[in-house]
Amino acid sequence: MRPSTTKSRHGGEIAALALLAIAAAAAARGAEPEMQSMEEVRTVAIAAMGAQPDQAQATIAAGLRLRRCAQPLQAVASSARMAQVRCGDVPGWQLYVPVRIRQEAQVVTLKRPAAAGVPITADQLVVQRRDVGGAAAPAFTDPAQLIGQVPSRAMAPGVIPTQADIAVGTPLRRGDPVMLVARHGGVEVRMEGRALGPAQAGGRISVENTASHRVLRGRLAGDGLVELLP
Repeated sequence: MRPSTTKSRHGGEIAALALLAIAAAAAARGAEPEMQSMEEVRTVAIAAMGAQPDQAQATIAAGLRLRRCAQPLQAVASSARMAQVRCGDVPGWQLYVPVRIRQEAQVVTLKRPAAAGVPITADQLVVQRRDVGGAAAPAFTDPAQLIGQVPSRAMAPGVIPTQADIAVGTPLRRGDPVMLVARHGGVEVRMEGRALGPAQAGGRISVENTASHRVLRGRLAGDGLVELLP
Protein backbone atom coordinates (compact mmCIF):
# COMPACT_ATOMS: atom_id res chain seq x y z
CA MET A 1 0.00 0.00 0.00
CA ARG A 2 2.93 2.35 0.67
CA PRO A 3 4.08 2.49 -3.02
CA SER A 4 0.56 3.45 -4.07
CA THR A 5 0.55 6.29 -1.55
CA THR A 6 3.91 7.58 -2.85
CA LYS A 7 2.75 7.37 -6.46
CA SER A 8 -0.43 9.26 -5.58
CA ARG A 9 1.56 11.97 -3.83
CA HIS A 10 3.87 12.36 -6.88
CA GLY A 11 0.87 12.59 -9.18
CA GLY A 12 -0.61 15.33 -7.04
CA GLU A 13 2.65 17.27 -7.14
CA ILE A 14 2.79 17.01 -10.94
CA ALA A 15 -0.80 18.23 -11.25
CA ALA A 16 -0.04 21.16 -8.94
CA LEU A 17 3.02 22.10 -10.99
CA ALA A 18 0.95 21.94 -14.19
CA LEU A 19 -1.64 24.26 -12.70
CA LEU A 20 1.10 26.67 -11.61
CA ALA A 21 2.54 26.64 -15.15
CA ILE A 22 -0.87 27.37 -16.65
CA ALA A 23 -1.43 30.20 -14.18
CA ALA A 24 2.02 31.67 -14.93
CA ALA A 25 1.37 31.57 -18.68
CA ALA A 26 -1.99 33.29 -18.17
CA ALA A 27 -0.32 35.95 -16.02
CA ALA A 28 2.35 36.48 -18.69
CA ARG A 29 -0.32 36.92 -21.32
CA GLY A 30 -2.08 39.40 -19.09
CA ALA A 31 1.18 41.35 -18.70
CA GLU A 32 1.63 41.88 -22.46
CA PRO A 33 1.12 45.57 -23.34
CA GLU A 34 -1.92 46.52 -25.37
CA MET A 35 -1.03 47.42 -28.94
CA GLN A 36 -1.98 50.64 -30.71
CA SER A 37 -4.67 50.44 -33.37
CA MET A 38 -3.03 51.22 -36.71
CA GLU A 39 -6.41 52.27 -38.06
CA GLU A 40 -6.51 55.01 -35.44
CA VAL A 41 -3.00 56.11 -36.50
CA ARG A 42 -4.14 56.29 -40.14
CA THR A 43 -7.22 58.30 -39.19
CA VAL A 44 -5.32 61.00 -37.26
CA ALA A 45 -2.62 61.15 -39.98
CA ILE A 46 -5.22 61.81 -42.69
CA ALA A 47 -6.98 64.40 -40.49
CA ALA A 48 -3.66 66.20 -39.96
CA MET A 49 -3.40 66.62 -43.75
CA GLY A 50 -6.84 68.28 -43.83
CA ALA A 51 -8.51 65.41 -45.67
CA GLN A 52 -11.36 63.01 -45.03
CA PRO A 53 -10.77 59.24 -44.68
CA ASP A 54 -12.55 58.56 -47.98
CA GLN A 55 -10.35 61.12 -49.77
CA ALA A 56 -6.92 59.87 -48.78
CA GLN A 57 -4.77 56.82 -48.15
CA ALA A 58 -2.27 56.59 -45.29
CA THR A 59 0.44 53.94 -45.66
CA ILE A 60 1.85 52.09 -42.64
CA ALA A 61 4.29 49.19 -42.83
CA ALA A 62 2.61 45.81 -42.49
CA GLY A 63 3.29 44.14 -39.16
CA LEU A 64 4.24 47.36 -37.34
CA ARG A 65 3.40 47.13 -33.63
CA LEU A 66 3.37 50.08 -31.22
CA ARG A 67 2.38 50.24 -27.57
CA ARG A 68 -1.10 51.70 -27.19
CA CYS A 69 -0.98 55.37 -26.25
CA ALA A 70 -2.77 56.24 -23.00
CA GLN A 71 -3.23 59.81 -24.26
CA PRO A 72 -5.00 61.01 -27.41
CA LEU A 73 -2.69 60.75 -30.42
CA GLN A 74 -1.19 64.00 -31.73
CA ALA A 75 -0.60 64.51 -35.45
CA VAL A 76 0.72 67.33 -37.64
CA ALA A 77 1.49 67.66 -41.34
CA SER A 78 5.29 67.56 -41.68
CA SER A 79 5.23 68.04 -45.47
CA ALA A 80 2.80 68.06 -48.37
CA ARG A 81 2.69 64.24 -48.34
CA MET A 82 3.74 63.26 -44.83
CA ALA A 83 2.12 63.38 -41.39
CA GLN A 84 3.90 63.00 -38.07
CA VAL A 85 1.89 61.02 -35.51
CA ARG A 86 3.09 61.23 -31.92
CA CYS A 87 2.27 59.52 -28.62
CA GLY A 88 2.89 61.80 -25.63
CA ASP A 89 3.33 58.98 -23.13
CA VAL A 90 6.62 58.55 -21.23
CA PRO A 91 8.15 56.68 -22.88
CA GLY A 92 6.23 57.53 -26.03
CA TRP A 93 6.79 57.13 -29.76
CA GLN A 94 6.44 59.02 -33.02
CA LEU A 95 5.78 57.79 -36.53
CA TYR A 96 5.99 59.45 -39.95
CA VAL A 97 3.07 58.35 -42.11
CA PRO A 98 2.96 58.95 -45.91
CA VAL A 99 -0.47 60.23 -46.94
CA ARG A 100 -1.72 60.35 -50.51
CA ILE A 101 -4.71 62.63 -51.00
CA ARG A 102 -7.00 61.90 -53.93
CA GLN A 103 -7.87 65.07 -55.83
CA GLU A 104 -9.81 64.82 -59.06
CA ALA A 105 -9.71 67.56 -61.69
CA GLN A 106 -10.13 68.15 -65.43
CA VAL A 107 -6.56 68.04 -66.75
CA VAL A 108 -4.75 67.65 -70.05
CA THR A 109 -3.68 64.05 -70.72
CA LEU A 110 -1.64 62.47 -73.49
CA LYS A 111 -3.65 60.29 -75.86
CA ARG A 112 -0.56 59.66 -78.02
CA PRO A 113 3.08 59.24 -76.99
CA ALA A 114 5.29 62.33 -76.74
CA ALA A 115 9.00 62.16 -77.53
CA ALA A 116 11.63 64.13 -75.63
CA GLY A 117 12.72 67.21 -77.51
CA VAL A 118 9.82 67.14 -79.99
CA PRO A 119 7.14 69.88 -79.71
CA ILE A 120 3.72 68.65 -78.60
CA THR A 121 0.85 68.94 -81.09
CA ALA A 122 -2.89 69.31 -80.54
CA ASP A 123 -3.71 65.80 -81.77
CA GLN A 124 -1.65 64.29 -78.92
CA LEU A 125 -3.81 65.84 -76.21
CA VAL A 126 -7.17 65.23 -74.58
CA VAL A 127 -8.85 66.66 -71.46
CA GLN A 128 -9.95 64.06 -68.89
CA ARG A 129 -11.07 63.98 -65.28
CA ARG A 130 -8.18 62.36 -63.41
CA ASP A 131 -6.74 61.96 -59.93
CA VAL A 132 -3.91 64.52 -59.62
CA GLY A 133 -3.38 64.26 -55.87
CA GLY A 134 -0.03 62.54 -56.29
CA ALA A 135 1.34 64.86 -58.98
CA ALA A 136 4.82 66.22 -58.28
CA ALA A 137 4.06 69.51 -60.06
CA PRO A 138 0.98 71.39 -61.32
CA ALA A 139 -0.81 69.84 -64.29
CA PHE A 140 -2.26 71.71 -67.28
CA THR A 141 -5.97 72.40 -67.62
CA ASP A 142 -6.01 73.84 -71.16
CA PRO A 143 -4.47 72.06 -74.19
CA ALA A 144 -3.37 75.46 -75.54
CA GLN A 145 -0.94 75.66 -72.63
CA LEU A 146 0.90 72.58 -73.93
CA ILE A 147 0.73 72.90 -77.70
CA GLY A 148 4.20 73.73 -79.00
CA GLN A 149 5.87 72.97 -75.66
CA VAL A 150 8.85 70.59 -75.68
CA PRO A 151 8.93 67.61 -73.29
CA SER A 152 12.17 67.07 -71.40
CA ARG A 153 11.43 63.30 -71.28
CA ALA A 154 9.52 60.74 -73.31
CA MET A 155 5.94 60.19 -72.11
CA ALA A 156 3.49 57.40 -72.89
CA PRO A 157 -0.25 57.67 -73.62
CA GLY A 158 -2.26 58.25 -70.45
CA VAL A 159 0.44 60.30 -68.75
CA ILE A 160 -0.58 63.65 -67.25
CA PRO A 161 2.14 66.12 -68.27
CA THR A 162 3.12 68.61 -65.58
CA GLN A 163 5.19 71.75 -65.62
CA ALA A 164 8.16 69.69 -64.47
CA ASP A 165 8.00 67.67 -67.72
CA ILE A 166 8.45 70.70 -69.97
CA ALA A 167 11.92 71.75 -71.10
CA VAL A 168 13.05 75.29 -70.42
CA GLY A 169 15.81 77.25 -72.11
CA THR A 170 16.69 78.81 -75.46
CA PRO A 171 16.36 76.47 -78.48
CA LEU A 172 19.35 75.89 -80.76
CA ARG A 173 19.56 76.69 -84.45
CA ARG A 174 21.87 75.14 -87.01
CA GLY A 175 25.31 76.74 -86.83
CA ASP A 176 24.94 78.03 -83.25
CA PRO A 177 28.12 77.72 -81.16
CA VAL A 178 27.81 75.24 -78.26
CA MET A 179 29.88 73.93 -75.40
CA LEU A 180 30.29 70.14 -75.58
CA VAL A 181 30.54 68.23 -72.32
CA ALA A 182 31.84 64.65 -72.11
CA ARG A 183 31.82 62.73 -68.81
CA HIS A 184 33.52 59.42 -68.11
CA GLY A 185 34.51 57.82 -64.81
CA GLY A 186 34.05 61.03 -62.85
CA VAL A 187 36.15 63.06 -65.32
CA GLU A 188 34.54 65.92 -67.23
CA VAL A 189 35.97 67.32 -70.47
CA ARG A 190 34.65 70.46 -72.19
CA MET A 191 35.30 71.53 -75.77
CA GLU A 192 33.86 73.97 -78.28
CA GLY A 193 31.41 72.77 -80.88
CA ARG A 194 28.79 73.77 -83.41
CA ALA A 195 25.15 72.71 -83.74
CA LEU A 196 24.37 70.81 -86.94
CA GLY A 197 20.62 71.23 -86.62
CA PRO A 198 17.86 72.75 -84.50
CA ALA A 199 17.04 71.44 -81.03
CA GLN A 200 14.85 72.32 -78.10
CA ALA A 201 15.98 72.01 -74.48
CA GLY A 202 16.16 68.34 -73.54
CA GLY A 203 16.23 67.21 -77.19
CA ARG A 204 18.94 65.27 -78.99
CA ILE A 205 21.13 66.95 -81.57
CA SER A 206 24.09 66.30 -83.85
CA VAL A 207 27.07 68.54 -83.16
CA GLU A 208 30.54 69.06 -84.60
CA ASN A 209 33.71 69.31 -82.53
CA THR A 210 35.27 72.44 -84.04
CA ALA A 211 38.82 71.28 -83.21
CA SER A 212 38.64 67.73 -84.61
CA HIS A 213 35.64 68.21 -86.96
CA ARG A 214 34.18 64.97 -85.61
CA VAL A 215 30.38 64.71 -85.70
CA LEU A 216 28.90 63.63 -82.36
CA ARG A 217 25.47 63.14 -80.81
CA GLY A 218 24.35 64.85 -77.63
CA ARG A 219 21.47 66.26 -75.61
CA LEU A 220 20.78 69.96 -75.16
CA ALA A 221 21.04 70.22 -71.37
CA GLY A 222 20.95 74.01 -71.04
CA ASP A 223 21.53 77.24 -72.91
CA GLY A 224 24.29 76.38 -75.37
CA LEU A 225 25.35 73.31 -73.36
CA VAL A 226 25.30 69.90 -75.03
CA GLU A 227 25.97 66.72 -73.05
CA LEU A 228 27.55 64.13 -75.35
CA LEU A 229 25.92 60.73 -75.43
CA PRO A 230 28.00 57.59 -74.73
